[in-house]
Amino acid sequence: MRKFWSLFFIMGCVLLFLVACSEDEPATTKEDSQTEEKTSEQTAETTEQTGTIKVGVLASLTGALESYGKQTQKGFELGLEYATDGTMEVAGKKIEVVWEDTETKPEVAVQKATKLLEDDGVDFLVGSSSSGDTLAVLPLAEEYEKIMIVEPAVADSITGSEFNPYIFRTARNSSQDAYAAAAAIAGEGVKIATFAPDYSFGWDGVSAFKTAAEKLGAEIVAEEYADPAATDFTSNLQKIVEAKPDYLFVVWAGANSPWNQIADLKLQEKGIKISTGAPDIVALQMMGPLVGMEGFSVYYHTLPNNEVNDWLVEEHKARFNGEVPDLFTPGGFSAAVAIVTALEKSEGDADGNTLIPLMEGMSFETPKGTMTFRKEDHQALQPMYSVRLEKVDGVDYPVPVLIRELTPEETEPPIMN
Repeated sequence: MRKFWSLFFIMGCVLLFLVACSEDEPATTKEDSQTEEKTSEQTAETTEQTGTIKVGVLASLTGALESYGKQTQKGFELGLEYATDGTMEVAGKKIEVVWEDTETKPEVAVQKATKLLEDDGVDFLVGSSSSGDTLAVLPLAEEYEKIMIVEPAVADSITGSEFNPYIFRTARNSSQDAYAAAAAIAGEGVKIATFAPDYSFGWDGVSAFKTAAEKLGAEIVAEEYADPAATDFTSNLQKIVEAKPDYLFVVWAGANSPWNQIADLKLQEKGIKISTGAPDIVALQMMGPLVGMEGFSVYYHTLPNNEVNDWLVEEHKARFNGEVPDLFTPGGFSAAVAIVTALEKSEGDADGNTLIPLMEGMSFETPKGTMTFRKEDHQALQPMYSVRLEKVDGVDYPVPVLIRELTPEETEPPIMN
């Protein structure tokens, strides 16, 4: 009897072991199935990603430079449509755009750029409206080895002292502005005062203008810088009056401009001629007292004479209630065309190291005409315009009227990297 129960106990243990093994086997199969399913999903996701080009655009969509950011946004979207013939595809790959607002704050720009690179996995960066924002982001393009198209920031240091090989700029730089401005007013014995905002845009603009003007024989008799957020520029302008220049050359950006105070102080009646770059339309609306002023323009929609600009003006009017493209619209357009042109050359390969040699020396057609990325510093050489502000029937602000187009060779800036 004792043997019987012993045998029964052993058989029971064997049965339990077999049951346990039979339960383990389906569990292992289920885990393997889940792993295979997950791997399959990852593969599908990878395949999908390789069929999409992601572009992350940083712009001031709120804040002091909001109008600049929104002009860039409209231009970029129209530029992608134009360059891809409406397909939003290049080399068989869809183009997806992710927009981020920098709020015109460098620390926010860095946060948003990091998010675009790490979370969104973008292949390109574009931006930004502010030189300060852009300078803060440049090292990330190099760290992640992604091409960054700089638009519309103009500080010389972007393609100068802070340059890295992943940076390409469709925006003009301060030196290009300066060479165009100097050609308009500088000469042997001419006395010039300058007035600019107290940050990198203003410093670089004045520095470049001073170099160009002095080469032409002019003397800089005063340099005044003001807080860009200030509302009273009287003390700065009084110092300029005391210096008795022949010209006051003004470098400015943003809605908070000094034009009304310049008019109130009647500088022109004191024998001081005003010269500047023709700004965006909002700023032109405050420049009524400066009719007759000669200076330069980066862009006004009636200045370029080419098919790309004709398309931009027509489409912009059709889509935005008759509004014409403004100062920074063609820049956004040009940045989009540059990306599509580069991807056509690489057959859709968005790898930064692959693109660099393809983009160096690359020419592409924009609303301003032909742009070319200079090999040495990746600055786009481009046309500029010598203009005079005139009254035009039906327009409620002084209009930049073409004196002559300045060639890319005439305004080619020095290589500073």
